[in-house]
Amino acid sequence: MSGQIQAWSERIRAAAAERQPLCIRGGGTKAFYGGPERGEPLPVDGHRGILNYAPSELVVSVRAGTPLAELEAALAAENQMLAFEPPHFGEGGTVGGCVAAGLAGPRRAAVGGVRDFVLGATLIDGRGDVLRFGGEVMKNVAGYDVSRVLAGSLGTLGLIVDVSLKVLPRPVAETTLRFEMGESAALHQLNAWAGQPLPISASAWRGGVLHLRLSGAGAAVDAAARRLGGEQLADDAAADLWRSLRDHRDDFFAGAQPLWRLSVPSDALAVALPGEQLVEWGGAQRWLRSDAPPAEIRARAAALGGHATLFRGGVRGEAFHPLPAPMLALQRKLKRAFDPAGVFNPGRLHPEA
Repeated sequence: MSGQIQAWSERIRAAAAERQPLCIRGGGTKAFYGGPERGEPLPVDGHRGILNYAPSELVVSVRAGTPLAELEAALAAENQMLAFEPPHFGEGGTVGGCVAAGLAGPRRAAVGGVRDFVLGATLIDGRGDVLRFGGEVMKNVAGYDVSRVLAGSLGTLGLIVDVSLKVLPRPVAETTLRFEMGESAALHQLNAWAGQPLPISASAWRGGVLHLRLSGAGAAVDAAARRLGGEQLADDAAADLWRSLRDHRDDFFAGAQPLWRLSVPSDALAVALPGEQLVEWGGAQRWLRSDAPPAEIRARAAALGGHATLFRGGVRGEAFHPLPAPMLALQRKLKRAFDPAGVFNPGRLHPEA
């Protein structure tokens, strides 16, 4: 056990004995997300570096404090990538923060989310014990679900020390097409295309314009582009578009108005709420900038078969959709199992757990 890990374990044991909350902090780029931060800061961003990278095996193991940009640069040198396109939200975004937040970018609908790429993890739990789950190969199943459950836990289950992630080759070819159409037409078209053998890797609709990214073998991308039509964007413009959507640098995300993220079935009807919208993931993710009452937004999301998250702005204590009683009971049991004294990031995920 390294000196850093030992020091963290001792500090966590002391905090648990005193019932002193700890606020796990990496780069701080996602501090806005979830409930308000509480507790004494526990910085982890200095724990950085790639532990093992086997390009031929499509697996990388990395310390949790490693900057995302550093890991992505190392993968790019081998023409590989984190396929779920994690948002950075700033220069200090870390791998541990990426896993803890569980957020994915434009390619999510095509390849899966963060938890689909977590193969293993090392964690310090609320007792100060060092736990290891999963492994470094894609066939490993021992503890696999435990390491996956860390994705999106917002640090409420423990301090992530290191993670092993599946990586994928970068596409041989990519092109982005632009179409002018209304929201209903775009939703219909996206669902129609989803049922066809097209190499769609991302989509985004806003303000009467639909952008569609195609990725894969050169021949497949070229054939799909000819079949679909539309206006083809220059490579630089397309790359900037998808990065700006991934990191919320697009003008849509600017301003103080509350930003809601609605997760609904891809074939759900239009949200039909006041405010501006941006639709991603083939219709499954609907961003909404609106001052409408939270209860109204959540009721509409539920009516569409999904749920709504207050992503940024508004009242921090109302970030996530209230859980049904059975799910809340399960969340509480999971929290008690990993963090019996309740010291890790209390209230970040749910006020009741």
